[in-house]
Amino acid sequence: MIATAIAVAFVVYSCGGKLSEAEQLNLSETPVQIVENMFFIDTSNGELKMRVEAPVMECYDNDSCSYELFPKGLSVYAYTDFDVLETVMYSDNARHFKSKKRKEELWSAFGNVVVQNVIKQETMETDTLYWDQANKEIYTDCYVRMFSDKGFMQGFGMRSDEMARNSNLLKAFDSYGVVVEDSTRVVIDSVNFIGPLLKK
Repeated sequence: MIATAIAVAFVVYSCGGKLSEAEQLNLSETPVQIVENMFFIDTSNGELKMRVEAPVMECYDNDSCSYELFPKGLSVYAYTDFDVLETVMYSDNARHFKSKKRKEELWSAFGNVVVQNVIKQETMETDTLYWDQANKEIYTDCYVRMFSDKGFMQGFGMRSDEMARNSNLLKAFDSYGVVVEDSTRVVIDSVNFIGPLLKK
């Protein structure tokens, strides 16, 4: 009887010593839902308005907001009133943010963003694009390249209606050269610089 009690105590002690405490989960940084091969259709009065596709959608929720992340890219197809494809948008990454306190909603697309108006045969390329659903507007402050049958334009900042029918460059510049890499890297001359050096 004593030997059995010692054996049980030894087993319990051995198992307890090898088990480690589970790391505490931060629920605000943990998705409440993950959807693979997401496919969404928006209709109005039986007419197709929008189709959204993504390989992965991660849903997050906390006290102040909820949002969806699309870490493997997002594709959006928008249609006219007669179910004709008009606008296509692709991006490497995207986010859909909804505030619970101020009723704000904003779509953001990042990385190799391409917006095409199929009907007008116009294409816009940028690194970051925002879609304000309330004002039915897309915009960016980043470098933008625009291609159309009228030629090539480039500049910084763009505003347009959500269907990319009337895109306006805010700070256009000459279209003879093409910016290959948009960088804001700061180079400090350590010999002539007066003041504290920033850590790399």
